[in-house]
Amino acid sequence: MMMTQTMRWFGPNDPVPLYAIRQAGATGIVTALHEVANGDVWTADMIAARKAVIEDAGLEWKVVESLPVAEALKTRSGDWARLIEAYVASLRNLAAQGIDVVTYNFMPLLDWTRTDLAWALPDGARALRFELHALAAYDIHILRRPHAERDYAPQVVAIAAERFGAMDDEARTTLERTIIAGLPGSEESFSSPQLLEQIETYADIDAAQLRANHVAFLEAVCPVAEAEGIRLVVHPDDPPFPIFGLPRVVSTEADVRALFEAVPSAANGLCFCSGSFGARADNDLPGMVRRLGDRIGFVHLRSVQREPDGAFHEAAHLQGDANMPAILTELATVQARTGRSLPMRPDHGHQMADDLTKRTNPGYSLIGRLRGLAELRGLELGLAYGRGLD
Repeated sequence: MMMTQTMRWFGPNDPVPLYAIRQAGATGIVTALHEVANGDVWTADMIAARKAVIEDAGLEWKVVESLPVAEALKTRSGDWARLIEAYVASLRNLAAQGIDVVTYNFMPLLDWTRTDLAWALPDGARALRFELHALAAYDIHILRRPHAERDYAPQVVAIAAERFGAMDDEARTTLERTIIAGLPGSEESFSSPQLLEQIETYADIDAAQLRANHVAFLEAVCPVAEAEGIRLVVHPDDPPFPIFGLPRVVSTEADVRALFEAVPSAANGLCFCSGSFGARADNDLPGMVRRLGDRIGFVHLRSVQREPDGAFHEAAHLQGDANMPAILTELATVQARTGRSLPMRPDHGHQMADDLTKRTNPGYSLIGRLRGLAELRGLELGLAYGRGLD
């Protein structure tokens, strides 16, 4: 059994058209109603209209990425009850249109975060990169979060100060926008003063409290998801460690196991992202698939190259630190055991070739992802051939 090949699409304003995704070999689209404000209901008519556009292009829509979790749900404050009702209504409307996987994340304030969106590779392509020294330079010297230096090692603080001092105004503005302006699929974007203000709303929320809030959210929505035949899959933290003094609690296998133990509903699942988990050397990616496989409902396949100083960048899909043959071997075992074809997508991709001269969403240009999907498809077919399967 092969995985179901999909690509992410950001709706009608995406520079990558649906026909190009189909030509890349994908059969499915992963998308969301990005135009709907966080906390509002995704209506049945809106979902049906978007599904019709996708199906008219010869593709299917079975996976949502993502149905945002409003900040008041993460902090368990404000109009929490109303937001739960809205989330549940959206789940019911999605189920009525045949959507059976809904991705979400529980990262406070900021979604996936990078410090460089166009890091030059030796072959001239560009990659996404995260560097702790650059993050610290922004946090301490641009954001000026009170006592931010306490969250970094003294050597990092010193290098960050040196880095900031060497930046001109344009470089500082670029760094600021890169970190907080919102990346493709991000649920929020801020100015630095707004981010500083929002960070304060988490002043009394540590990792234990955020975990409790996450469990409360799942206990409220999983019964409906389970009844409607939807699997909620949590995307891991990216990067998988705290930033800006904010806790992150879906970063390791232990984090995920604790979540499953607290809410054992069959609707409580995992979006296995080999890139997000792979940014930590202590995450055993093939082992996580083997041990958590029954809970995996969606797969993001990419590889990061960890650097000696704690930085990492997006590698080619079959390079970097992820052992992709071992990961795909374990995923094949999960599919054989469960009888489910897992939806997968090539996550991120290098900006390369003609896309270097085009407007693209960082990480989501066409050619880099097309290359990634082709490599992953070939690897999966080769592994299946080696097992004697058709």
